[in-house]
Amino acid sequence: MTVFSGCNRGEDGAHPTYKDLTEAVYASGSIYPRNEYKVLANADGILQQKLVSEGDSVKRNQLVFVLEGVTQSAREQAAANIYRQSQANLNANSPVLSELEAQLRTAQTRLSNDSVNYVRYRDLYQQNATSKAELERVQLAYQTSRNDFAARRSSLQRTRNQLYVDLQNSRSQYVASGQDQGNTRVRSFVDGKVYEISKEPGEVVRRNDQLALIGSGRDVFVQLAVDESDFGKIRIGQDVLVKADVYPDKVFKAKVRKIYPKLNRVDQSFRVDGDFVGERPDAYYGLTVEANIVISQNNRVLTIPKSYVVGNDSVWVAENGDKKKIRIVKGAENFDLVQVKGGLNETSIVVNPE
Repeated sequence: MTVFSGCNRGEDGAHPTYKDLTEAVYASGSIYPRNEYKVLANADGILQQKLVSEGDSVKRNQLVFVLEGVTQSAREQAAANIYRQSQANLNANSPVLSELEAQLRTAQTRLSNDSVNYVRYRDLYQQNATSKAELERVQLAYQTSRNDFAARRSSLQRTRNQLYVDLQNSRSQYVASGQDQGNTRVRSFVDGKVYEISKEPGEVVRRNDQLALIGSGRDVFVQLAVDESDFGKIRIGQDVLVKADVYPDKVFKAKVRKIYPKLNRVDQSFRVDGDFVGERPDAYYGLTVEANIVISQNNRVLTIPKSYVVGNDSVWVAENGDKKKIRIVKGAENFDLVQVKGGLNETSIVVNPE
């Protein structure tokens, strides 16, 4: 962005001169807030309330949107009813368990009676006071009662275990539905500024729809696109001079913070991020800028105008009234000047190639 003057020119050519030469790489880009994120809906519904507007400052955990989830409310009510029923099925007055417990008590009474009856008939049979057939009939009844009691006891325990599992599942569903209902109340994750609102009250919102764009307020950075041919010169910590059209009289200073290794094949450029040092621009999202990334600072070096260079490393010079083409050793360069490390001196006369 700094325009450097050429060397001393005369009618017959120009002499190389000593100047301070700043070598820089041009880049274009934009300014973005740090910690930018998209506010997404975590539930389906209708946007009921928009509690912020573009440009508003927000605090972390501040409520910014409220959704009306009609379907979600119905699901939560159904989950609550199932949870209450599961609790009722397992408590002391549970009709399911009461019926099974009554059946178990009846089976226990029958087992007790059949057990006493079997012992009595066994004693009678040993005294030859009853037949073997009668003993076997009573023994069969006793065994049947014993098996029935064991089966009903197992059924009661199995039912109690299943009701406990059902209670835990229904509780989990009820808690989950309550959390889903909480998802209809959308909060900000960071302290920052609202840059964009994507939905208005009354609009239908689907899960994962974008509601807003929020980022840090004054904490901004510059995102630059560096041409592939210049990318190898970029290093972390290099100074960056940033210019924006909305600030015609200001040049902001930044430093290279991060270099991204992936080539953007659309414009054959690499992304480079810089942090502002000192004064920084206001947080206008996506503000377009131009920048010079300073590669080197060269104090008092021999320079010639870049327009005199022919090809990559040759110039025309005037000697004894003749013109001849010679090679030079170049150093740093910018848009206007080239450092000459060898091949010329202050007394040389460089002429246009025409």
